[in-house]
Amino acid sequence: MALGTPATVSLDAHGIPFTPHPYEHSSTAAEFGREAATELGIDPQRVFKTLMVAVDDELVVAVVPVSGKLDLKALASAINGKKAVLADPQIAQRRTGYIVGGISPLGQKTAHRTVIDETAELFDTVFVSGGKRGFDIELAPSDLARATDATFAAIARDNLHQ
Repeated sequence: MALGTPATVSLDAHGIPFTPHPYEHSSTAAEFGREAATELGIDPQRVFKTLMVAVDDELVVAVVPVSGKLDLKALASAINGKKAVLADPQIAQRRTGYIVGGISPLGQKTAHRTVIDETAELFDTVFVSGGKRGFDIELAPSDLARATDATFAAIARDNLHQ
């Protein structure tokens, strides 16, 4: 497949079905997840962004809808941590093997504890980065959790209620 990435290789290795969704990425896009939702014509609540977070001394992957924002305190609480801050983008790129805007929760160079916002379970399928800008993967939330050994928790808050 032309868009083979570590994310798609990982899903194939797990025997997990997914649908690839390439789209035209704009070099001027600032919010990559929202760009994906717009370009693919998908409700932003179904498109999830992948964020690297330092919780105490551990790097953790948080997967939240692009329509909302990560609640750092809720993420820390979900994994019994005390303090959470967004990881330095350079560290996130080094540890995942992906570039910012294309970081996928799947097929990362180093495995990290992963928490997916529980709203993902409201949908039959969700969209996450496929490992490069301009490429999303659609799959069942339960398959995403299985492929990343993730847990579900309330870690996002709506942008409208901040």
